[in-house]
Amino acid sequence: MTNSPTEKIKIACLQFEPHFGDITGNLTRSIAMIEKAADAGASVIILPELANSGYVFRSRSEAFSLSELIPDGPSSRAWAEVAARRRIYLVAGMAERESNRLYNSAVIIGPSGIIGTYRKLHLWGDENLWFEAGNLGVPVFATPFGRLGVAICYDSWFPEVFRLAAVQGADLVCVPTNWVPIPGQAEGQKPMANILHMAAAHSNSIIIACADRVGIERGQPFLGHSLIVSHTGWPVAGPASGDKEEILCGEVDLSAARKDRNWNSFNHPLRDRRTDVYAEHLGAELAVQRELRHCNREQ
Repeated sequence: MTNSPTEKIKIACLQFEPHFGDITGNLTRSIAMIEKAADAGASVIILPELANSGYVFRSRSEAFSLSELIPDGPSSRAWAEVAARRRIYLVAGMAERESNRLYNSAVIIGPSGIIGTYRKLHLWGDENLWFEAGNLGVPVFATPFGRLGVAICYDSWFPEVFRLAAVQGADLVCVPTNWVPIPGQAEGQKPMANILHMAAAHSNSIIIACADRVGIERGQPFLGHSLIVSHTGWPVAGPASGDKEEILCGEVDLSAARKDRNWNSFNHPLRDRRTDVYAEHLGAELAVQRELRHCNREQ
């Protein structure tokens, strides 16, 4: 990948409450929030996991009926239209259908159209009944402002995901998510999800932006607390509230994320890895091979 980060950008995480099964209504509301975020100067906008459909399916047939093709489904087309018109980049969660297989996916869209797809690697709870585990690895997408990776919700509990994105050159990882309460959290403590993403941003010197949903759906509460974390591990925006729809905006410097990996005269968190003890790519060989095949096709 040849793109390198060149300037500060404003990121927006859209924290809202999808209404289950109302794809048309959810698209309308998400686009209204996208327009507001773009008006505020955001050039990268992240929506929650399964933002167009809702999350709590009761059967595979219900999940299948609310799934769509990428890039030809109505949600991809609607989001691509607003991305082109406002000259922005979007990362949005949705149920993806490929033949008879379903994936909990995120579509990555730029001003010129669909850039790519990320499929959730680690399925949570009943997701295992409806979805296949992701089969696209941890792709990193080159953009004019830098290199962008994606993770979805439970993926973030696996530090390998952020490390694989970082060693492949990611400057920013976007996280569409539907966080749920974790047992044992005391009143007033930060959600575990916030702590995990702050740690991952720090230990990899990458920027992480998390867009969570709010509300209660079919009895399942969601946490909110969307967050944008700098490469230092400290928040630049948020956490958002636990129960309100919000547009969370933060300005980040992607070039600093790369330069500041030199923590001192001796230490660099990616260079200091002991690849004589563990594999350099931690199982990313398939992703690397796919990227090489893609580059060979373009040549």
